[in-house]
Amino acid sequence: MVKKEEFLRENGSEEKEEQVVSRTDFPSDFIFGVATSAYQIEGASNEGGRGPSIWDAFSHTEGKILDKSNGDVAVDHYHRYLEDIDLIAKLGFSAYRFSISWSRIFPDGLGTKVNEEGITFYNNVINALLDRAGIQPYVTLYHWDLPLHLDESMGGWLNKKIIEYFAVYADTCFASFGDRVKNWITLNEPLQTAVNGYDIGIFAPGRNENRTVEPYLAAHHQILAHATAASIYRSKYKDKQGGQLGLVVDCEWAEANSDKIEDKTAAARRLDFQIGWFLHPLYYGEYPEVMRERVGDKLPKFSEEDKKILLNSLDFIGLNHYTTRLISHVTECTGENHYYNVQQMERIVEWEGGQLIGEKAASEWLYVIPWGLRKIINYVSQKYPAPIYVTENGMDDEEDDSLPLHEILDDKLRVRYFKGYVASVAQAIKDGADVRGYFAWSLLDNFEWAQGYTKRFGLVYVDYKNGLTRHPKSSAYWFSRFLKDGANKKGKEE
Repeated sequence: MVKKEEFLRENGSEEKEEQVVSRTDFPSDFIFGVATSAYQIEGASNEGGRGPSIWDAFSHTEGKILDKSNGDVAVDHYHRYLEDIDLIAKLGFSAYRFSISWSRIFPDGLGTKVNEEGITFYNNVINALLDRAGIQPYVTLYHWDLPLHLDESMGGWLNKKIIEYFAVYADTCFASFGDRVKNWITLNEPLQTAVNGYDIGIFAPGRNENRTVEPYLAAHHQILAHATAASIYRSKYKDKQGGQLGLVVDCEWAEANSDKIEDKTAAARRLDFQIGWFLHPLYYGEYPEVMRERVGDKLPKFSEEDKKILLNSLDFIGLNHYTTRLISHVTECTGENHYYNVQQMERIVEWEGGQLIGEKAASEWLYVIPWGLRKIINYVSQKYPAPIYVTENGMDDEEDDSLPLHEILDDKLRVRYFKGYVASVAQAIKDGADVRGYFAWSLLDNFEWAQGYTKRFGLVYVDYKNGLTRHPKSSAYWFSRFLKDGANKKGKEE
């Protein structure tokens, strides 16, 4: 097993009481932003012509959401977007990553009739970002909220025809918003859709009946949907609109738990099953060899026609990263889900002496391990060369309404988290990685999927019991000082 002190010394990751990082550690054109997603914040589920999504159905199904909540109202961003955009501006961020709800644009997902009220809403958001605040929009087309009709009528991501429907939706968004939106993301974390939606079943659409087939089919169609949308953007819009398009993948860093070859191989395998699953086809037209070996015939194949649109179908990689694990090889896996079993690995959260790998956040999977972000950036940079944006990074607190508000807002651990992880990005840039931007997750406390409102990831506290009022936390003010110090220093230099 790995000894903590030895590892940190050898990797140049000694823990410091207080991480020191400054805006001037980054290039002057580096983007700092905040991120959200439509279903988690918008609410207004039955307003503005919006159709139902799979998350509407899932969150209204008994036993699926921890606190029996849903996103019907969420944090009411649909009606409060101007207030929220003003908050982003006051804090000093220069970019805002948000997602478009597919069923606000096409209520049934089919692409036959555009919902003009949905177009108007997102036009209003985009215009407010640019005109009121000079904030650049980074727009995600798909952040898990598939139109319900597509799931019920044809099996959603399990049906190849969904690629055509996604293409029509993407084309409509490029045509409607691309004169102002210059940064597009096709899909957010297709891994989570595939595994949590079609293997473990803890995310919408909640399927786990055919674990050996469905997650790989859902992933396959998402990859082809990305490539098809990218092809449309490049052939019809890129030259005229001058934007760029990428895909967002998510990954825990996987650190071998010992120097044994089997543990090192298990850690490499883990990374292939997380990131390689989605990036390898876009670079080589094939899935990683280790996936083909272990999943076998259940892993779909790309045709020669597929490969033509897959290769070079992104301008940048969006990387969502929260935490890290030590990885050991195991010969037998006894869990139910196929994706983890075929990897033959154990994810470990303790060093050899029993110390935790990092401070624990609220979610059982989330530990504060800043050095992992530097490692995953460098890994991606070397294996899949492209500009990188860290499109999500953050941590959660437990919902606890017994505490006084001033204590809740003083989120010291989150401040430490951001100091450490932002410093890790600066180190990766010094290592030579081409990182162009960083987005904190999340602007607001919000509906946290299967955890409902029991976990709070926001820089801004939302008071769920008193009119959804917004209160910036200490972490929000830390970012504000960090960004304004950089702006002040830049101004003095000029």
